Amino acid sequence: MHIGLIGGIGVAATVVYYQRLTAAAAALGVAKLELTIAHGEIQELIRNNLADRRAEQAQAFLPLVTRLKDAGCDCVALSSLGAHFCLDELAALSPLPIVSAVAPLDAYFVEQGIKRIGLLGTRVVMRTRLYGQLARTDAMALDDEIERLGQTYQDVAVAGTCSTSQRELFLDAGRRMTAAGADAIVLAGTDLNLAFDGQNPGYTVIDALNIHVALLANLASGRQSLSDIPS
Repeated sequence: MHIGLIGGIGVAATVVYYQRLTAAAAALGVAKLELTIAHGEIQELIRNNLADRRAEQAQAFLPLVTRLKDAGCDCVALSSLGAHFCLDELAALSPLPIVSAVAPLDAYFVEQGIKRIGLLGTRVVMRTRLYGQLARTDAMALDDEIERLGQTYQDVAVAGTCSTSQRELFLDAGRRMTAAGADAIVLAGTDLNLAFDGQNPGYTVIDALNIHVALLANLASGRQSLSDIPS
């Protein structure tokens, strides 16, 4: 299956998607991964996300999805959990099936025996507790810190780098949520790998990117079909 990916939102997130997807596909024995990436604009996404302009962002993504379809892609995925704020609006317009990074998470947490998660990501992801898509998992965030954490995450995503002080802010937020009863801290922002990769924070960390990548690799290998995936 030919995978289409909307990247550039941000660039560091796109790079890690590419790295992990190629590795996951190779591990499944995919001899030739069919993958096409279209570049989106992160500043446009940030403006629309903060203003909750879902229809406008869906329209901005639509030409990229059309371009991926014209390139022969069978489905499309967004390389940003923050971009999923307009997923319903985009799905209504899209000429390709969209493989959500959010929809598979609830079932994954249940399978892992995780009952309560702490969220890190964009302001919207934290405020809405993953867009309200968790039916069987309790989610928490540091509500009094959402603005600070969300702005820091935005800064990291745009820059494609994470400073020592920014990393410590995220690591400490995870510690606080763990102390408040979270079974695991979920990196619900693709660029958070810049803060957490290579770290040993002393609590369980789940990178939502890896769950999405595993699903895309299964599709690329033929182990799953589009009819099997949650939407």
